[in-house]
Amino acid sequence: MSEQAQAAAPPSGLGASFDFIPERRRRSGRLLVAAASLGLAGAIVFQFLHATGRIPYGFSNWQPLIYVYIAWGVALGAGQVLMRGEDGHRALFVLPAVLFTLALVVFPTLFGFYIAMSDWNLSSLTGQKFNGLDNFWQALADPFYRNALANMVLYVLAVLVEYVVAFALALLLNAQIRARKFFRVVFLLPLMLSPVAVSWMVGKSLMENRYGPIASFARWLGWDNPAFFTSPWIAKLSIMAMDAWTFIPFMMIMLLAGLQAMPRDVVEAAKVDGATPWQGFWQVTFPLMLPVSVTAIVLRIIFKLKLADIIITVTLGGPGGATDSVSSFIYREYRDRSNVGYGTMLAMIYLVLIVVFVTLLLKLAKRFVRSVT
Repeated sequence: MSEQAQAAAPPSGLGASFDFIPERRRRSGRLLVAAASLGLAGAIVFQFLHATGRIPYGFSNWQPLIYVYIAWGVALGAGQVLMRGEDGHRALFVLPAVLFTLALVVFPTLFGFYIAMSDWNLSSLTGQKFNGLDNFWQALADPFYRNALANMVLYVLAVLVEYVVAFALALLLNAQIRARKFFRVVFLLPLMLSPVAVSWMVGKSLMENRYGPIASFARWLGWDNPAFFTSPWIAKLSIMAMDAWTFIPFMMIMLLAGLQAMPRDVVEAAKVDGATPWQGFWQVTFPLMLPVSVTAIVLRIIFKLKLADIIITVTLGGPGGATDSVSSFIYREYRDRSNVGYGTMLAMIYLVLIVVFVTLLLKLAKRFVRSVT
């Protein structure tokens, strides 16, 4: 057998199903992917330099990059087929999802960082100007942004109180009480409502300081001026109460599902051994419910980090920014001041903080559950 025939033959021991690909074809695929990737990167850098005023020539907008991106995706698929053969054909089924994620998650995030490094106010006649990290240093010195971050710490800590209430309700609904199914439906009703609807129904109506039923009841109890949203701390507590009323059923239903999935023989064995109801809960029920509890708390914290709609509808961050969350503060930065560049920088900083915080939270939660169970 000649050397060329030996090079073209599949390696021994791999079976007849081995998809042999000549080295020249592999090299062509790698060159195609590399050339397309360099073309995409070059187009992005070229347009970025033009948008920041570094070079005078470039596209009038970013739309041509969409066509470059599509061409890169086609070249990437063709390169996979050339390099990997049958495996490359299988990869084509995954490629649209990858391109979709890149187009709607990765690229917008990178573009957000680009906008964050610009001086761009929609009410200004000068348009967008690249200013580097000026917005970042301004955000670090912004007392209102630091206040919003401090409020988020308080709002997140309130999840522990919500967890206690949700656990108590789950235990109640898991017990043999009358009309148990009816109460389960009733307690889930707040979760079915939009937070904006809750804001108007509770914050703007029931808690209205002149004619609201809750305000009238507070006067009957002896509170002279029951204004729930004029004092900073009372306003914060009111916001937390409305948000808790909306999302406690979410935690409650998860904990209730965990309680119903618990092995009954363990609970019955604790009763036979003479454990009191409190001992049975603290030494049997609570440890067995830890994985579900941690999951419910982590999910609730993730929802809490997005808190904005109730604050925007009821207080708009007032009084004096006392109830602001980070999301509501960024919303007002966009809407009231039209400051796109600075507002985007605030959002990017918050995004990084959330990613770091949630990553650490998941690791600590996993380690805690392992140590206890």
